[in-house]
Amino acid sequence: MLYVVTGPPAAGKTTWIDAHAKPDDVVIDLDRITRALTGPGAPNWNQHPLHLRVAHRARYAALDEALQLVDQLDVYLIHTMPSGKALAKYKRYKARIVVVDPGETIVMERIASMRSPHMERVAARWYNARRGRPREAMPQASRAW
Repeated sequence: MLYVVTGPPAAGKTTWIDAHAKPDDVVIDLDRITRALTGPGAPNWNQHPLHLRVAHRARYAALDEALQLVDQLDVYLIHTMPSGKALAKYKRYKARIVVVDPGETIVMERIASMRSPHMERVAARWYNARRGRPREAMPQASRAW
C-alpha cells in the first residue's frame, strides 16, 4: 500500500509516519534523505540548496523503485504539496492520501521556533491552496512540540 502523507511544513508528517510505519516499510522523506546524504552535524531542517538538489534526485529514484513494490510492502511518502499530475499518479497506485494539519496557528508557531522563515511562505502557500475546501480530519493528533 502507498501512503502519501501531505500537509504544511512542521505539521507532524514525519511524526505521523513514525507512529504508523513498521521497520520493514519503506519511508521516503526528503528531510531524512538529506540527513542521510550529509555529514555529521548537518541540520535536520533548513538544508543547503545543493544538499537538497542531491536529495531530490535520490527521492525521485527511491520513489520510482518503491512504486514497483507497493504490492509487496507498504511505502510511506511525504509530499507536502502534490500537484494534480502527482495526485493522478498516486491514484493509479490506489494510494491512501493522509493529510496532517494541526492548524495554521500551530504550524506557524512551530516554523517560527524551529524552521527557516522561508518555510512560512511554503506553509502560507499550502493553506492558500486549501482555502474553500473542507478540511479532512487529521488521522492522529500531532505531538506537542
